[in-house]
Amino acid sequence: MGNTIQVKNPATGNILKEVDVTSAADIEKALKQGDEAFKSWSKVNAHERSNLLKKWSAKIKEETEQLAEVMTLESGKPLKESRGEVAYAASYIDWYAEEAKRIYGRTIPSHSESKRIVVTKEPVGLVAAITPWNFPAAMMTRKAAPALAAGCTFVVKPAEETPLTTIRLVQLAHEVGIPENVVQYVNGYGADVGPIFTDSPLVRKITFTGSTPVGKLLMKNSAATMKHVSMELGGHAPLIVAKDADIDFAVEQTLASKFRNAGQTCICANRVLVHEAIADEFSEKLTARVKELKVGNGLVEQTDVGPVINATGYEKIHTQIEDAVGKGANVLYGHKYDKDDEKGYYFVHPTVLENVGEGMSIMQEETFGPVIPLTTFRENEEAVEIANNTPFGLAAYFFTNDYRTGIYYQENLKFGILGWNDGAPSAAHAPFGGMKESGIGREGGPEGIEPYIETKYLSIGGIE
Repeated sequence: MGNTIQVKNPATGNILKEVDVTSAADIEKALKQGDEAFKSWSKVNAHERSNLLKKWSAKIKEETEQLAEVMTLESGKPLKESRGEVAYAASYIDWYAEEAKRIYGRTIPSHSESKRIVVTKEPVGLVAAITPWNFPAAMMTRKAAPALAAGCTFVVKPAEETPLTTIRLVQLAHEVGIPENVVQYVNGYGADVGPIFTDSPLVRKITFTGSTPVGKLLMKNSAATMKHVSMELGGHAPLIVAKDADIDFAVEQTLASKFRNAGQTCICANRVLVHEAIADEFSEKLTARVKELKVGNGLVEQTDVGPVINATGYEKIHTQIEDAVGKGANVLYGHKYDKDDEKGYYFVHPTVLENVGEGMSIMQEETFGPVIPLTTFRENEEAVEIANNTPFGLAAYFFTNDYRTGIYYQENLKFGILGWNDGAPSAAHAPFGGMKESGIGREGGPEGIEPYIETKYLSIGGIE
């Protein structure tokens, strides 16, 4: 693989920077430093940890423009989205700065007059994180913030496509006074770094965002040392538009869900199910709005949809579109590509397909691209059956103004995150995570700090 990683701008193929691959010996050194630092960091009082996290967040906000530009350069997402992600990333640090002071134990009424029972909470230890390329700031901070708040130390391996954002975030943490060995980064390829993390007895927790197959492998390899694991894995989100929905609003929310980061998000709408009575009106209005989206370099302020991250991502999207068209799907708009294999950039223009069936791969596999497949349903039960017909259960969306329909969907859709008339449900103060093969654990909210905490039970006897 070489001793350096070339970080490229996916909009142009130009090399932005070469970063050094961290050697196995240096990764082991980082883990030892993190383990040693845990002894002191875990003893720092919660209020001091909280103050340092607040300073980190403030520093990130001060550098919003610089961080956003770096993020756009290495990931391709529009600059306006990168700015939003910086704010979103900082919001997790703000939230867990407060949660650091709310890690409560409890006393339990004893079954004996001579005993007292006390439960305390302690940090789990050294945490190793592996983060994805599509949200290089947010996916790092929503793991690092609860870990540091709980008193854990933290080592992160960012995606090889987008390490620069993470590197700068770690530098900013050090600048505000968080000790260098408390939060560290290493660079490399997942296949090389993952086994070092999972094999190390010093690492007490693995947290990962990425594909389900990789998550399963990390879990399997963590079993030998009984590590704690948090896994935010693949999705295949349905978006249901009921007969009574506000069509104009549903169209706008569908756009917001689907085309953020060129559809390269784990919770974006992947399958759009529309009641047959309103299907024509919905598809007409949706297509009209999709036509207005501007495709281009994310550094251009007017850009709505940037490039696909790389050739592998492009090929998957292209294959799914061609499979659907070959099996009878109609192209309402799009089906257009702009790529240069030699230079190394890949754009897929926003595409809307109708008459999409269950036998098409786009209905069975996560797309990770700017494509909307439309299908229809007659009854709510049918919509739920189609929506749940997947091993994944991360996010789902539904649009209805009938409370009975909404409650039916809420109770019957098997997904960890639901948006009712809401195409953008994520928030630092709410638990993010999936059911079934979409993962284990939650990030965000009070639930998000629990995976970084051990429970210790003390029974005190011999009391007169």
